Order: sequence, then structure tokens, then C-alpha cells
Amino acid sequence: MKSKPFIVGQRKNALFLIIILALVLAITAFLFIKKTEKKTPSSTIAFVEKHMTNPNGTLASYLQDFKSDNPDIVAGREALSESLGFWMQTAVLNKDKQRFDGSLELLQELFVSPQNYVYWKLRPDGKTEVNTNALGDDFRVIGALLDAYDLWQEKEVLDTAEKLTQTLRSSVTVDGYFVDYHDFKHESSADALSLAYVDTAALQAMQRHGLVDRNLLEKHTDLLLNMPNDGAFFPKTFQVTSRKYRYDQEINLIDQLIVAIHRAELGESVEPLTGFLKQELTARNMLPGRYDRETREPSVKYESPAVYGLAILLAYETKDRTWAEQLYPYMIAMRDNDPNFEGGYVFDRNSHLFDNLVPLLAEICYLRNASDIK
Repeated sequence: MKSKPFIVGQRKNALFLIIILALVLAITAFLFIKKTEKKTPSSTIAFVEKHMTNPNGTLASYLQDFKSDNPDIVAGREALSESLGFWMQTAVLNKDKQRFDGSLELLQELFVSPQNYVYWKLRPDGKTEVNTNALGDDFRVIGALLDAYDLWQEKEVLDTAEKLTQTLRSSVTVDGYFVDYHDFKHESSADALSLAYVDTAALQAMQRHGLVDRNLLEKHTDLLLNMPNDGAFFPKTFQVTSRKYRYDQEINLIDQLIVAIHRAELGESVEPLTGFLKQELTARNMLPGRYDRETREPSVKYESPAVYGLAILLAYETKDRTWAEQLYPYMIAMRDNDPNFEGGYVFDRNSHLFDNLVPLLAEICYLRNASDIK
């Protein structure tokens, strides 16, 4: 009879150990699931890699292949330096070294010319027929390289950024300003600088790493600080020879939002553009892609996932989380429109890569902010 309390005690201890073990297993499983969730790529990444990647690894501009009679018009499965830059930014944001290294290899082997400028466009087979760069895309690539260098400290990455910057400084300037492009075959340059190309974050990173001096940085950021607005919209270009700003009659919200993001990176207000867009979203329950500058009325009926994506990025840059949360459902509702292309922003069985990569960046920012991941 005296052994009974001992047996009961053993059972209690065993039950206690079982409970502890169950808790440990549950916590381990929970942490494993959360770790796995963080590593799971967005379905848009999977869509791009499955459906919009050429056999040589370059990213196709469109889901469907087609030809263009105008070499300045992007067609079908042609690959752009613009897309490569966005893909590199995505890899850096996700701290995804494998995908970044793949992009770096494509940059070095296919996109960088013997003269050390970046071809703005490649054929699907990786060859090119162009002789020009595109400044905004170059800045995006260089900015991603410098962010990657800060993250992984690989000298090859910094050397590549330095080499590309040196070419821009020596060949893609007019009267002391960077310009939209240089034709390296005919040795001629544009005389205008698109304000959307004044990539504040990239230029600041270039100055921080000693690739440009502070005077050159401030000369370009001053263009954004001092530019006029017409009560809603920013100018499109700065004519470097005449030192005048120029507006387009038809306003492209893509350009407007990119300019606003770069201005916001300087800590400056982006009103009245944001106020106008908020009013439009409330009144129309959508944001059309283009507007008539004088009437302030939409000039098109379509909406673009990239417009919502850029607006979300702008909202976070201005610390307007409420607006970002309002915009996100509009953007994400446009994904998976075609059940045959999970994760893609596909309409009429076609898709523009820009309308996938910009929303992808916005999605990353949105989910990080929603989870308070800094």
C-alpha cells in the first residue's frame, strides 16, 4: 500500500514530461513553418521564372512573342536592362543571393558591352542590335549592385558598379548633366534628362561609395527639389541645354509616381500629386494609367498593376501606411486573373513584365510592413 503514492508520482512526472515534449515539438514545428514561409518565394516570382524567362535566363518583356517593325519599340520575348534592374532589386530586398548572382552573371555576360555600357535591349537569344544605354535603367542596376555590395561585401560587385558609373560619367553627360542615353556607335547623346531617371537613392549610394562627388549628386537632386508643379503633376523632362523643364500634354502616372518616389527619398513633399491621386481613387474606385494634363480627366480607361505598385512604394516612402493598405487590394486583385498563369498579372493571355516586377517589389514592401519586418 505504501508504494501507491510513488506510482502516482511517477505517472504525474511522466505526464509532465509528455506535455513539455509536446510543447517543444509544437514550438519547433511553428518556428519551422514560419521559417519556411519567409523563404517561400512569391507566386509572382514563380510565374516570372516559369513563363517569362528565356532559355538563356534573360527575362522576356512579354508573355507572348511578337515582332516589331520599329527597333525602338520593345517586342515579345526581348529582354530589357530595366527588367534586369528590377529583378536585381527584388533579389537584394529578399536577401536572395542565388538569384542575385544569376542576375549578375547575365549582366556581365550579356548586357555589358565591350565599351562598358549596358545595352538597353537584347534579342531573345541574348544578342543585340542596339548601340545605346538607358540612363534610368543603368542607375537602377548600379543602385542594386551597391546595395548588394553593402549586404554581401563582394569586391567584384563594387568593381562592376564602378566600371558602369565611369562610362556614364565619361560618355552620358551633356553640359555637366547626365542625359537619357548615349549612342555609342554614332557618338551622339540626348539633350534631355527625364526626371524619372533622377534616381535619388542610386545617386546617393554612388556618392557614398565614391563613384560620384557630392557636387554632381546635388546638381541632379536639385532638379527634383526645385522643379515646378502645375497643381497636380510634375514635369516630364529637364532640357539640359536650355535649362528648362518640359511637361507632356498626356500625363503618364508611371513617370509621375517614379519622380515622386525619388523626390520623397529626399524627404520632400510630393503634394499635390498624392492628394490628387487619393481623390481620384475615392471618386473613381480606380486609378487610370494616363490623364490629360489640362482637363485632369483620364485619357485612357485601363488601369495598371504597376501604377498601384508604384503608388504603394510611394506610400511607404512617405510613411503613409494607411494609403498603402488602401491601395494594396486594388493591385493584388489584378493578379491571378488567368487561372493558367498563377502568380501573374495576365490579361487576354498576355502580360507585360513591368506589370509583374513593380507589383512584386510593392508586395515585398507591403508584407514586410504588415508583419512589422524591418
